[in-house]
Amino acid sequence: MARINDNYLKLAAGYLFPEIGRRVAAFQTDNPEVRLIRLGIGDVVLPLPKSIRRAMHRAVDELGTEKHFHGYGPEQGYGFLREAIAENDFRARSVDVDADEVFVSDGSKCDSGNIQEIFHVDAVVAVPDPVYPVYVDTNVMAGRTGQPDRHGRYEGIVYLPCTKENGFLPAPPTREVDLVYLCFPNNPTGTVAGRDALAGWVDYAKRSGAILLFDAAYEAYITQDGIPHSIFEIPGAREVAIEFRSFSKNAGFTGTRCAYVVIPKELTGRAADASATSIHKLWNRRHTTKFNGASYPVQAGAAAAYTDQGKREIRERVDYYLANAAIIRAGLIDLGLAVYGGINAPYVWVETPDGMGSWEFFDKLLNQAHVVGTPGAGFGSCGEGFFRLSAFGKREAVEEAIERIRTRL
Repeated sequence: MARINDNYLKLAAGYLFPEIGRRVAAFQTDNPEVRLIRLGIGDVVLPLPKSIRRAMHRAVDELGTEKHFHGYGPEQGYGFLREAIAENDFRARSVDVDADEVFVSDGSKCDSGNIQEIFHVDAVVAVPDPVYPVYVDTNVMAGRTGQPDRHGRYEGIVYLPCTKENGFLPAPPTREVDLVYLCFPNNPTGTVAGRDALAGWVDYAKRSGAILLFDAAYEAYITQDGIPHSIFEIPGAREVAIEFRSFSKNAGFTGTRCAYVVIPKELTGRAADASATSIHKLWNRRHTTKFNGASYPVQAGAAAAYTDQGKREIRERVDYYLANAAIIRAGLIDLGLAVYGGINAPYVWVETPDGMGSWEFFDKLLNQAHVVGTPGAGFGSCGEGFFRLSAFGKREAVEEAIERIRTRL
């Protein structure tokens, strides 16, 4: 009989969102007449922008002709998209990124999980708590941890508490680590990190030799001045950081799938013989071995996001979701709840009332208000006592959800 990877058996319970799906399905089976409002998973609801759809249609038409047909493309991404990314997302902000440092993919979820493959199995990983579960689970699958404790924390992972006392901004670890996952604007808390906070992380990484894995999937939602959109806005970050970006939450690509990773050529890791080894070259080798590239029509659509019309259409969508977040924030604050996030991010992080557990509050919200959110405990032990609501919904549904919560809880 074939042996399995026993590390998968360490995974605590089910992945967060399937568990939510299981509870919702059970409720819906028992209450088929109830119309649920879902503000849990961060999935967009507005259609793809017109300029992007047009670009995809043109690309599909090209594939239908002998003259313009495309077979396998470059695994790293087509040059037209990589150059557009480097120019618009970085150089336009006076950030030094070359097009060949951009690796196009089919999603940041994949990238943030796959990146750990190029590091040693004994690498020590630090994660904020609460945190996007993929960061932890993929390292569990790789064999970097022991078993979880009763709080769901895994032996071998260094957890960085994010609490209301520290403004949900993690402090650098006090012990030596190899990799640190950071996410700003943050999922799930909606927190952003200012220039000084990010500079502190870059200084820490330079002193300690750690590599920062910086997830900027929600950078389009930053509205306040002075908040960096990229870790590479911080001097010295090119020597210590990798950045993940996605078209999912700004251009609506959650179902279309396109994202990218930026890996500077200066970034190095240590080989067994203590020699410095290019992370850029290692990722290029991994990427070209295990990935055949995002599809040509999808990349053509992503490139259209950088046209003047594409930028306007994306801004309209981001503003729509931010307005939803403002409605959620205001409604919950009016109820006397402690509310965080939702200003520079599409997520609102709320403290559960009366010391209620986060899964208990999930069930209460589901059964009484018929609203689906995300329990904070699913993001880590420091998320217990908190709850995440997503602004990714239709306006009328968001308004109704807040009214239901106001009148039924």
